[in-house]
Amino acid sequence: MKKLCLIVLLGCGLSASAQKQDYPIQPVAFTQVKLADKFWASRIETNRTVTIPASFERCKSTGRIKNFEMAAEGKGKFCTVYAFDDTDIYKTIEGASYSLAVHPDKQLDAYLDSLITLVGKAQEKDGYLYTYRTIDPLHPGGAAGPERWVKEGEQSHELYCAGHMYEGAAAHFMATGKRSFLNIAIKNADLLVATFGPGKRAVAPGHEIVEMGLVRLYRITGKKEYLDLAKFFIDQRGKKAYNKKSKNVWENGTYYQDDKPVIDQDEAEGHAVRAMYLYAGMADVAALTGDKQYLAAIDKIWDNMVGKKMYVQGSIGAVGDGERFGGNYELPNTTAYNETCAAIGSVFWNQRMFLLHGQSKYMDVLEKVLYNGLISGVGLDGKSFFYTNAMQIQDHFNHPDIERERSGWFVCSCCPTNLVRLLPSVPGYIYAQNGKDVFVNLFISGTGSLKVNNKALQITQQNNYPWDGGLSFSINPASAMDVNLKIRIPGWAQNQAVPSDLYAYQQPLNKKVTIKLNGKAVDYQMADGYAVISRKWKKGDKVEMELPMDVQRVVASDKLPEDASRVALQRGPLMYAAEWKDNGGKATNIILPKSTTFTATYKPELLNGVTVLTGEAKAVDIAADGQSVNTESKILTAIPYYAWANRGKGEMMVWFPEQVKFVDILSR
Repeated sequence: MKKLCLIVLLGCGLSASAQKQDYPIQPVAFTQVKLADKFWASRIETNRTVTIPASFERCKSTGRIKNFEMAAEGKGKFCTVYAFDDTDIYKTIEGASYSLAVHPDKQLDAYLDSLITLVGKAQEKDGYLYTYRTIDPLHPGGAAGPERWVKEGEQSHELYCAGHMYEGAAAHFMATGKRSFLNIAIKNADLLVATFGPGKRAVAPGHEIVEMGLVRLYRITGKKEYLDLAKFFIDQRGKKAYNKKSKNVWENGTYYQDDKPVIDQDEAEGHAVRAMYLYAGMADVAALTGDKQYLAAIDKIWDNMVGKKMYVQGSIGAVGDGERFGGNYELPNTTAYNETCAAIGSVFWNQRMFLLHGQSKYMDVLEKVLYNGLISGVGLDGKSFFYTNAMQIQDHFNHPDIERERSGWFVCSCCPTNLVRLLPSVPGYIYAQNGKDVFVNLFISGTGSLKVNNKALQITQQNNYPWDGGLSFSINPASAMDVNLKIRIPGWAQNQAVPSDLYAYQQPLNKKVTIKLNGKAVDYQMADGYAVISRKWKKGDKVEMELPMDVQRVVASDKLPEDASRVALQRGPLMYAAEWKDNGGKATNIILPKSTTFTATYKPELLNGVTVLTGEAKAVDIAADGQSVNTESKILTAIPYYAWANRGKGEMMVWFPEQVKFVDILSR
């Protein structure tokens, strides 16, 4: 049973009820992949040894755990700020459970048991669990309203808390085999089934994720009512009366993705995290029910997001007012919001889109997000974070909504705890399969253990990615077997900065990716962005691939005026930024002539080991007397975007002008 549950962990395996319809492609669970990779293994280990303990400690010191203690006793006053603060405990339990699945730890296991016991004591007799109300049901906080659920369509987050509880409970059960947390979640889910549905209470959840959580419980229990309720919640969107003509996103419903039925939506809209969880939930339900209208809608929405609403380093949610998507091509740099949770949600959604369609473009976006706009959200120390991920920090611009330095935690700490649960599961995004088709999606050293037609197959990767493009894959079947090996050829290695026309390379690369099989060049076929090698594989077969790691200048569509006449720098999957620390105390005065060539140098002592880019550039310089402006030659040093703000506070730049067109005169 434990083995079955671990396969289900990423949300796509069959439960004991033998569901017949599902994603056509299945991911290989992270528990089946053993890493030997410095880049990701070190981050996952830091998450285990630093981030998870720090998260639990901060849940205690901030009163989040005390809220459950008071709810269990039925007395006291909710002592944190947000109605959804329960979820930080659920998410940390989820991440800790993922960690336990691959790294047994008796002390952590016992601590989780104690927390889950407390959560169970806080649950009301009928299954309701929401400390914001349960502590004092007669006098709940203003976000909850006078009765259960009455403000769920707004800001109570009751169902949001439930969804994260289900995700955490599923992870704990799958990792440990214990039903303690799962039984709490099932009791709560049964209350939802009894409360909501046709002929009962109807609501479009104010903050989506309960849909994903219900699907997770459905996969474990086989109880179809959970899947039906997930679909019911999704289908309630667009039924509430809003002022359709209002440009205010709260008044017209776009903030909640509630302005029209989901099947009629064709733009990524509103609060970006809510949106990602909705679209991921729609993908889950579509996979399990065959709903083609859901599929058509999320296909259009994905095209809109990637083609008109995504930053060059993969981040989404440009507007701070509402943590939301802006209009088409509304991607400002100095005020970019880019919540870390939105990047995490994008990873969830893009993996599901790949599992539905089998096209590499979804994994291209997932990789861009993962290596850039997602891990930028956690400091190299594992205990400092960004809630938002800026595109430009300039000394003479004072935007209080843009973070300039990392924080230990936040009053709203959804992002740190979301990272806790995402990082341990990264190995689960590497491989996938559909019958004899075996997909290699990410290039991370280690060994994946698969089964093809009930026969064992191991794939061992050896590489120094993302710093080096040389990749090696050792194929070791238990006995000779027919497999269609599908290795993703990244879009960035095929003259495609992103899978749309939003960004492009200034100069085509024109280098074919070379692949060798047992030392001999192979003339491979391409299908949906994958190099396909079909043969009867035997133990010891080896595939080698060389990806071009040239430094590329990325330009933006002319529909992004802020990026006009500017370039961003990319090498492999990584976007680069100039930071004050390496560039004489400033970064936003750099001009990057078209003639500049770059040298890539790996520096093991810098920022836990990074490849830096250096090249001759110009810098705008103000004379000491403040009476003149000139340019001077300098050496630009650029670091991977994810690594910025680990050495203090100062300027940062992603988009570099190629020439001076005007100078802003600012008093200082």
